[in-house]
Amino acid sequence: MFTGLIEGVGSIAALEPRGGDMRLRITVGTLAFDGVSLGESIAVSGVCLTVIEFDAGSFSADASNETLSLTTLGDLKTGQAVNLERAVRPTDRLGGHLVSGHVDGVGRVLSIHDDARAQRWRFAAPQALLKYIATKGSICVDGVSLTVNAVDGEGFEVALIPHTVAHTAFSTTAVGDAVNLEVDLVARYVERLLSARELK
Repeated sequence: MFTGLIEGVGSIAALEPRGGDMRLRITVGTLAFDGVSLGESIAVSGVCLTVIEFDAGSFSADASNETLSLTTLGDLKTGQAVNLERAVRPTDRLGGHLVSGHVDGVGRVLSIHDDARAQRWRFAAPQALLKYIATKGSICVDGVSLTVNAVDGEGFEVALIPHTVAHTAFSTTAVGDAVNLEVDLVARYVERLLSARELK
């Protein structure tokens, strides 16, 4: 599990096709990397990946065809910035919201506008996900926990404070770029419970 509070920005060092899927090598950049261990989970722009190799400044992870088809990982380029967060520990503060690292779909940046010192970002979202996105609710975009300011039939809007822009890969994200979306876990479980009750 993760919180959606980005701990560092790294970059893609290498993308290696392997037997139909992909191995990624990721430099850790500003991520605190002490005490890392094989098999631990790290969210890479919102995608939960398993560390299979590491050294002092980078780690490798395999991405299955399922992951490549449902996220932006398959379209990343060498040198591209990525948001990084290590898995939450039981003693950590939950400052964002509960994030699984299991991406629900891919959205796209529609617009970016200054709003005083902040920025308003508008994203397109797949129609199938819009029912889970609520005004003042939480959503995870490229691994970042954000509050939804507005939602309509095409997508949703959020506000990014200067700190968020400066300390995430949003500083290099542009209009038209694809982003990973994970809706709030609670919304998905509520829907499942209600649909199961209707089947009785």
